[in-house]
Amino acid sequence: MALLPILQYPDERLHTVAKPVAQVDDRIRQLVQDMAQTMYDAPGVGLAATQVNVHERVVVIDVSENSDDLLVLINPEITWYSEDSEVYEEGCLSVEGVYDKVERASEVKVKALDENGEQFEFHADGLLAVCVQHELDHLDGKVFVEHLSLLKQNRILNRIRKQQREAKKLAAEKVTV
Repeated sequence: MALLPILQYPDERLHTVAKPVAQVDDRIRQLVQDMAQTMYDAPGVGLAATQVNVHERVVVIDVSENSDDLLVLINPEITWYSEDSEVYEEGCLSVEGVYDKVERASEVKVKALDENGEQFEFHADGLLAVCVQHELDHLDGKVFVEHLSLLKQNRILNRIRKQQREAKKLAAEKVTV
């Protein structure tokens, strides 16, 4: 297993729409293992392949208290959204240090393949429903901040760009000293 680098917003590759997995094979199973290790190490509760610059429809999720209940979704599809919604404060491994409230369907039904290529379906509510919707957004090239107002998006983008400039400046100072 290997830790994978996580793309950071506003990297344009985060806006790539992931393609369906043609065949669940050893390469995909290895990707799942590497993504799980990366997610647990980060630490996070979900990770989409898009976030590690693999543009295939693969997601790993673990919303359990002890991080011991890995859910693998290959070619996931939400087949039903509840009419009622809830607001949760979300964060993202690709948008470090940013948390904000996002409104999403409070329940969803999902069908997907597991790491053995077997199809399964499940119903999700609460944090799992939020996480599924968040990660599937990644597969569709959307980052959670895009659910926020344009004013908030611009503030986040400006703050991130400022942090990137400061990091580059510090790196340049270390090189020249």
